[in-house]
Amino acid sequence: MSYSALLAHDLVRTLGTRRVLDGVSLTASPGHRIGLIGENGVGKSTLLRLLAGADEPDSGTVARPADLGYLHQEMPFDAAATIADVIDDALREARTDLAELDRLTAELAATAPDSPGYPNLLAAYGERLDRAQEHEAWDADRRAEIVLAGLGLGGIAHERPLGSLSGGQRGRLALAALLARRPSALLLDEPTNHLDDAAAAFLEEQLRGLPGVVVVASHDRAFLDAVCTDLVDLDPAVDGPTRYGGNYTAYQAEKQAERARWQRRFEQEQEEIDDLRQAASVTAHQVAPGRAKRDSEKMGYGHTTGRVQNQISRRVRNASRRLDELEREQVRRPPEPLRFRAARLASTSADGTLLSLRDVRVPGRLALDRLDLSSADRLLVTGANGAGKSTLLAVLAGRLSAAGEVRRRRGLTVGLLAQDTVFDRPDRTARETYELALGTARAEAVPLGDLGLLAPRDQGTRVGELSVGQRRRLALALLVADPPELLLLDEPTNHLSPRLADELEQALGSGPGAIVVASHDRWLRSRWPGRELRL
Repeated sequence: MSYSALLAHDLVRTLGTRRVLDGVSLTASPGHRIGLIGENGVGKSTLLRLLAGADEPDSGTVARPADLGYLHQEMPFDAAATIADVIDDALREARTDLAELDRLTAELAATAPDSPGYPNLLAAYGERLDRAQEHEAWDADRRAEIVLAGLGLGGIAHERPLGSLSGGQRGRLALAALLARRPSALLLDEPTNHLDDAAAAFLEEQLRGLPGVVVVASHDRAFLDAVCTDLVDLDPAVDGPTRYGGNYTAYQAEKQAERARWQRRFEQEQEEIDDLRQAASVTAHQVAPGRAKRDSEKMGYGHTTGRVQNQISRRVRNASRRLDELEREQVRRPPEPLRFRAARLASTSADGTLLSLRDVRVPGRLALDRLDLSSADRLLVTGANGAGKSTLLAVLAGRLSAAGEVRRRRGLTVGLLAQDTVFDRPDRTARETYELALGTARAEAVPLGDLGLLAPRDQGTRVGELSVGQRRRLALALLVADPPELLLLDEPTNHLSPRLADELEQALGSGPGAIVVASHDRWLRSRWPGRELRL
């Protein structure tokens, strides 16, 4: 079967006053699964929308396969539509192909091979047959049931209206519809959101089996490692967005080397520029006329003066020309990336037990017989969606009452990073919020910029105008700037770039204080250094 490539050339897109994409090009060939990665706000979702045709670039071109599927945030169905309606829509083209094949088969059978219209009928049949085989049309209904089951929707009646489904279920249904349709090019934005381990593994298997183009934006490091043949890093780089062959593990090593090369090239050019400025303004003129004549030069001084002057002029011109060239084309300084640099995540506490739970119950949400947390504990809380991970953290933080026994050491300080981050004053800037919450002395001792969680340009932005991820990172900054004795983190790697997630993960493994993390992040869980509680 022939599959078309997805080609983007020199895309520029400005949103408001900010140029989000500046001359981005991408070639996505059939059989390649390209991951888009980078810090929040670098343009991953914007690029996907341009590739899909859901938005138009300010300049640049996109050539896309006619049969392209794009995972929208919201499905184009009203709340009264049913699961069956969504699946029927996804399989409409496959069923149309099969019906058309039946019609053409009957027409061919009724047409003599030597009749004038027979070659055209045969060509139409062959074209439709190729299309049906390409999309595995005969297997479409069975494939839809397999996909629904694989994404955790197999037990839901097809007559259920979409309005009765949770947000996570609707997201999984949108993904199931695309996989059942099996387009020749597939664009996905954070597809593992709302997926448990089994569903994520199923999705990875499905994507690896697609023969066409796949382009996906994701923060899920385990997913990127399992699926991608190439990664495109949209973070600033010396020559623009950089493409890396291989999966996330291969990218980590190459990214560090590429950043080091950029820094080295910048430093070498700056050193050369300084030398050229010195040569043009000082060094060459040290041999200018007017210096004292040496005895060996007195007889031919006039002739020598002219020769020296020519040498000076040539050296100054060469230095000036090279200086102009370098100053025009010099590599810009590598922007300081967001780097998580908290000295510690939790505060030192006296040895012993900080908190104990016995026979704790929150009806319909949590049932836990026993849990003890010591002063240097590292506890990972895992479990399926709805198992009670967030509920347990709220109980430990004292924000939710529960039946049973909860004992805390007297004076214990506890900090909780919840999944939903809300600030009382959205009109205040991030910097003002940080300083007012911590107090002037603490904010000066641990400046917001030193933590590496918010870019300098975002620190003066009103909190209400920050993205969800930026607000969450501001909340994390407030916690680690004045560390508690017990730090509770609910899905801490959500909304973090892969690099920041790596650095936070490293910080979790050492240092004083107790830390409890609830996470579905498979990459983090596979490397967890402490103990685990599965709910």
